[in-house]
Amino acid sequence: MWLTRPEPASGAARGPRPGRAIMTGAALVTTLAAMLTPWPGGGSGLAAAEVALPSRTRIELLTLNGFDPVSYFLEGGPEAGTARFELSWDGRVWRFSSGANREAFRDDPPAYAPRLGGYDAAGILEGRLVDADPLVFAVIGERLYLFRNSERRARFLAEPGLARQAEAAWPGLRALQDVPPTDATR
Repeated sequence: MWLTRPEPASGAARGPRPGRAIMTGAALVTTLAAMLTPWPGGGSGLAAAEVALPSRTRIELLTLNGFDPVSYFLEGGPEAGTARFELSWDGRVWRFSSGANREAFRDDPPAYAPRLGGYDAAGILEGRLVDADPLVFAVIGERLYLFRNSERRARFLAEPGLARQAEAAWPGLRALQDVPPTDATR
């Protein structure tokens, strides 16, 4: 909707251009009045539109920036997943590079999902939830751990006991996540 008319090019005829709607003064006043008019339930037209929205919107986060969690355990390392092979688990959306990888994950999600909620394992040791880079990872004891940077990853690879310490610290930090996990697979 135009609130003012665009400036015509020099030499162009005055008036609206084809395909463009221009709201005139009377139409503008009518539209604004309708938006501000109280509705029977109270509030303005704008507030009534907001009330019509669902009170609880479920948000599912895309995990691993869309990388296939099963591919971390395969030769060649992580591969990008696609929306074609997608499923929801633990309150998040998981993407896969193939139907076979999606089925493997569906059969045993904890075996493939990153440990520690996908947060930086070194951050967990520090008592903080730190976002990790899905391309900076290590498979330690057949489990996937993510890290913020290569220095943190190198530290965990040099001291394998740190993974156990981070696992022990994780239950105390798990409740700090923005989106509480659910265990329903769909």
